[in-house]
Amino acid sequence: MTSDSKVMFTRRGVLGAFAAAAVTAAPTFSNAAGFLRGAGDIRKIALVSRRTGERLETVYWIEGEYIPEALKEINHMMRDWRQNEVKSIDVRTIDIMAASHSLLQTSEPYQLLSGYRSPRTNNALRSKSRGVAKNSLHMLGKAADLRLGSRSVTQINKAAAACHAGGVGRYYGSNFVHMDCGPVRTWRG
Repeated sequence: MTSDSKVMFTRRGVLGAFAAAAVTAAPTFSNAAGFLRGAGDIRKIALVSRRTGERLETVYWIEGEYIPEALKEINHMMRDWRQNEVKSIDVRTIDIMAASHSLLQTSEPYQLLSGYRSPRTNNALRSKSRGVAKNSLHMLGKAADLRLGSRSVTQINKAAAACHAGGVGRYYGSNFVHMDCGPVRTWRG
C-alpha cells in the first residue's frame, strides 16, 4: 500500500506553504490553516469510506468563511457509522487533515477509518484494543484516523506533524495516522 515516491519537506517549502494562507484564528488553528498552500481562497477535503462505501469531495471554506452545507456533509461522512450518530467535527481537525493532505501533494482521497465515535462505540473498541483512549478526542468530534494508499504512515505522519497544530499518532501495524486538534504532541501506537 505504500509508494516508492518520497515526499520531502524543505524549510523553504514549509515556510512557503505557511505563508500562502492568511490566518487570523487561534494558534493551533492558524498553524494548520497556514499549510493550506495552493488553496488560495478555498479549502477542500476528499474522503472515502470502505466501511460505508461513501465518497466525499467538497470545498468547505471560501474566502474566509466556512460553508455550512459542506460542513454538514463532512459531519455526516465522519459520523459514527456503527451507531449512525452524527456530531459536528471540529473545523480545526478538518483544517489539519486538509493541510496535511496538501503537503503530501496527492489527489487521492483520504481513506477514513474513524471520525466521530460515540461513547458506546469507543467503549466497545477499548474492550478489544489497548490503543483506544478512554477519553478519546474522537468522542468530541476532534479526531480522525486516516490512511492513503499512495503514501506511507511515515509520510502522512511527517506531513501532519509539520503542521504543529494538534496530536499526531502513527500506527504502523494498522496502517493509519491519527490526527486531532488537541494539544500538539506525537506518539507511536
